[in-house]
Amino acid sequence: MTQHHHQGPLSDIRVLEFAGLGPAPFCGMLLADLGADVVRIDRASGADYKPEDVESRGRSSIVLDLKKATDKNTAQQLAARADILIEGFRPRVMERLGLGPDVLLATNPALVYGRITGWGQTGPLASKAGHDINYLGITGALHAMGTAEKPAIPLNLVADFGGGAMYLMMGMLAALHHARRTGQGQVVDAAMTDGVISMMNMIYGDLHTGKWQDQRQSNVIDGGTPFYNVYACADDKWISLACIEPAFYQAFIQAAPLDEKLYEQQWDKAHWPALQEALAKMFRTRTRDEWIRHFEGVDACIAPVLSLTEAREHPLNSTRGSFQEIDGIPQTAAQPRLSSTPAGTPFGVHRKDADRNDILERWLT
Repeated sequence: MTQHHHQGPLSDIRVLEFAGLGPAPFCGMLLADLGADVVRIDRASGADYKPEDVESRGRSSIVLDLKKATDKNTAQQLAARADILIEGFRPRVMERLGLGPDVLLATNPALVYGRITGWGQTGPLASKAGHDINYLGITGALHAMGTAEKPAIPLNLVADFGGGAMYLMMGMLAALHHARRTGQGQVVDAAMTDGVISMMNMIYGDLHTGKWQDQRQSNVIDGGTPFYNVYACADDKWISLACIEPAFYQAFIQAAPLDEKLYEQQWDKAHWPALQEALAKMFRTRTRDEWIRHFEGVDACIAPVLSLTEAREHPLNSTRGSFQEIDGIPQTAAQPRLSSTPAGTPFGVHRKDADRNDILERWLT
């Protein structure tokens, strides 16, 4: 398969990715989107990639059996030419394969060795299995989200992709900056639990001061207030309201068909249940899109809750080109946008071993 031209701020970076699930491939996608030359080492076993496996796009692929001496040697040679390595196995797996950081940094001292796990490389849970909501459970984040009756499951966005892939990428780019300056690589230990706790820092700060109540639906941004909430409309579609600041709140209550007097004391918690009930009744009187038209031109922090299908067609997302079609599959464009070194359109998903000869020639000769 012909290698695509890499365009973007990372076009001079080589990344070696060991195929995995969840945050590791998502991080590989982000790096490839920004122009990095990402080579993925795949296993022969398991299903091949399909065009709809969009988080696996933008990489070239080589299949290696890391338990065979010749293939392990090829992996070591590729690592010797890489700027960044990504692996998402449980702790010590790479060491047992003879591809741990001590071995690879001895050959390539400037290598940034990125490791992503749920619980971290060390600690009492390091060897345990887990998934996104397990990691969220340990951090306090899962407890804090949802209704009073039950925590909500925020897909796998928070631990896998937010606390995991994003922090791995940030750590690796920071380490790469240091390696380019000093010639000294290092290991980046990105634990999803650590990343989520980092993202929860503001909440933990507010908890310490008593500004945050340690129960769901008791705070400003967790569904505890009438003015930062979601409401069902006449057509059973939803609307999001977030008029926290006084100016936005005033704009909302003036434009809404409401008894304004009832709403004068925005921060009087005693009134919140009554206000929420009144708003719930009000929003039920019209469809979601009728409400959006009603508040058009009003700066009241209101937006429709769109389905996945609707979001693809929304004027904001279509005007900005936030979605692109690659190999017939709608998916995200490369993000974020850079003014001087914009990323190109990502190339699609390569099948396993599609680029073997190209990789060996490009990286090892």
